[in-house]
Amino acid sequence: FRYLGTGQSLASLHFAFLVGKSTASVIIRETCVAIWDALHAAVMAQPHKEQWKEIADVFQQTCQFPNCAGAIDGKHIRIKKPVRSGSQYYNYKKYFSFVLFAMCDANYSFRYIDVGSYGSRSDSAVFAHSDFGKLLHDKALDLPEHTALPGTTSPAMPFVFVGDEAFALGENLMRPYSSRGLSLARRVFNYRLTRARRVVECAFGILANKWRFLHTPIHLKLETAISAVKAACVLHNFVRARDGYNFEDSLTHSLHSHRPSVVRGHRQGAAVREQFTAYFMSPHGALPWQLDAI
Repeated sequence: FRYLGTGQSLASLHFAFLVGKSTASVIIRETCVAIWDALHAAVMAQPHKEQWKEIADVFQQTCQFPNCAGAIDGKHIRIKKPVRSGSQYYNYKKYFSFVLFAMCDANYSFRYIDVGSYGSRSDSAVFAHSDFGKLLHDKALDLPEHTALPGTTSPAMPFVFVGDEAFALGENLMRPYSSRGLSLARRVFNYRLTRARRVVECAFGILANKWRFLHTPIHLKLETAISAVKAACVLHNFVRARDGYNFEDSLTHSLHSHRPSVVRGHRQGAAVREQFTAYFMSPHGALPWQLDAI
């Protein structure tokens, strides 16, 4: 816990606790694995249909984005170069990292994480190869049935996840419109999506400011570093449930976003996005301040 909370080096822990650096590394790895095994099922279990509805209700109340089941994003975790890894972990920011991909709810709790993908990979590639991405593609997440948006009776709309432009548009995955030559309605949609998507950025900020080993490069073996990040994520959820949310915790963090890449969506996703765009400009879906905010 001292390491996770402060990010002290192994040499510092060696002098503080009079244990060898290799012994400290083993203790960190075994403790983090035990934390993950003990807490994962309790604080990060996959939601069922009713829980998805509860998550969507909170997104509607706090972010005014209906039928939203979560926000997704990926962050670089800076590490030392793994042995015999070549350039696989070397990212576009010119340092070595692996990727923490996460989906979180509107209460800033992680509902799914994927840790350890190569830093050279894009968000869309990490998402596509993750268990979560595969479950979403196969429609195996137990999402609720399509339902009309608040104040309307039709059409029935799917529950969606929101992400940035690095992700491919899909029936259950919304991304912003390209920033060139946007109409007023599309600019409003981008604003409304950003209001919902920012919760995952805030969750990363809270995580990094609570567990400060994420503020500096992790000088541990790759497997130990991955275990430490997974342990920090479940501890984040555990502490969130006990202590609540402090806004200042999310203002700054040292986790770096992926560079957006050009990815294509499909027609069904485009149709869903157009329906949301029209709804956000309608009397039932518009916010009083949205035109002033864009």
